[in-house]
Amino acid sequence: MEALTLAVAAGPAVAAGLAGSAGSAVSAVDGHAVLGVAAVALGMVLSPGPNMIYLVSRSIAQGRRAGLLSLTGVAAGFLVYLAAVTAGVAAVFSVVPALYTAIKLAGAGYLLWLAWKAVRPGGTAVFAPQQLPPDPPRRLFAMGFLTCLLNPKIAIMYISLLPQFVAPERGHVAAQSLVLGLTQIVVTVTVNGLIAVSAGGIASFLNRRPGWLRIQRYAMGTVLGGLAVHIAADRAKAVAA
Repeated sequence: MEALTLAVAAGPAVAAGLAGSAGSAVSAVDGHAVLGVAAVALGMVLSPGPNMIYLVSRSIAQGRRAGLLSLTGVAAGFLVYLAAVTAGVAAVFSVVPALYTAIKLAGAGYLLWLAWKAVRPGGTAVFAPQQLPPDPPRRLFAMGFLTCLLNPKIAIMYISLLPQFVAPERGHVAAQSLVLGLTQIVVTVTVNGLIAVSAGGIASFLNRRPGWLRIQRYAMGTVLGGLAVHIAADRAKAVAA
């Protein structure tokens, strides 16, 4: 009974200590770093990539609900990357730079392949209507999840770019990584959600204007090709947060 009384009496102090620890962890995050990550995330999500291509094609072929279900899988993929970075997995790539280089080159090759698919004769624009067989919700989620995990843009974002916004001297490195990663997820999922919801309307608009659809196809191919070259030529190394 006495032990129970002591535990109850100590409860508020423990709660206050936890609250103070959480508060100090959040305060360790630099506001400029949050804005920087948000800006980088916005730029990356607005540039064409595997996630956008899958979400748009699925939304056009199967409707907004399918696009949003696929987006939940993409969001789950982001959480996997975030958990890995928070746990310090990026340190492995900084210790084994050859592994990081191999991932970069494989990702660059994949983006070049997507670029060629867009600009080749008879290539298909991302907003062009396509006949795709309907997928059940479980497969929509799974495909969105795998598309995100295999997206080289996201891998580079979490392995190389995100850790550069972490300030080790401010302490709570894992908490900083968590907050910055959540910032990227909120920005990216919000924009992707808007794209998925409006994909059908954009596709109808462009379908009535073949010239615009062709311009969009070549613009997407150019952006993807530029990203591929940038990733392959980038000399930045993996950073251990």
